[in-house]
Amino acid sequence: MTRNKPWILFDIGGVLELVEDGVWQEDLKERWADRAGMSRAEYDTAIERADLPRIDLVQGRAQEYWDGFARALGFTPAQRDEALAEMWDAYCGAENRELIDYARTLRARAGVAILSNSADGAREEEERRYGFSAVFDPICYSHEIGANKPDPEAYTAALAAMGAEPADVFFVDDRRQQIDGAARLGIRGIVHRDNRTTIAAVEDFLTAAIGS
Repeated sequence: MTRNKPWILFDIGGVLELVEDGVWQEDLKERWADRAGMSRAEYDTAIERADLPRIDLVQGRAQEYWDGFARALGFTPAQRDEALAEMWDAYCGAENRELIDYARTLRARAGVAILSNSADGAREEEERRYGFSAVFDPICYSHEIGANKPDPEAYTAALAAMGAEPADVFFVDDRRQQIDGAARLGIRGIVHRDNRTTIAAVEDFLTAAIGS
């Protein structure tokens, strides 16, 4: 009996990158509100009224987004560029070198891929910093596929890119709702909390998939 190729599918933020999702975003909003001389409520209202494009779901509108962001807050071009640099530094965090190196070792036994909620520009920025394309293929970003996890369309796009069936895939994400979204399509996975536990879970999956 021919076995299908197993795949290990990784999230980025909070998994391959050491960041606290949900924390850095709030920290930046507070910082930018203060820089604009606004309360946080005033900041939120200004950004909402700016009607900025959803750069987590579309490509090619990042310049429009950041220009609109700057106008909404009264930022100069230099302040806009500073905010953009701050965003990417916080967004990318630090590389989880141990887990990335482990993923590299898997390529003899499995496909290794990425599915990440993202912002337009993430592919270029993360490639410059961490060179993900040398390890992972395919790399599926929400702003390129037009869907965020846990929407089913995000997972089906990744499955199509991998050429895989749900049962052949093991998904690693740091958020329970993303793992639950994958499970609804028949994709098994683990909520990432630490490298040791995640690596053990991946090894268990591969042992079952490939056979001991």
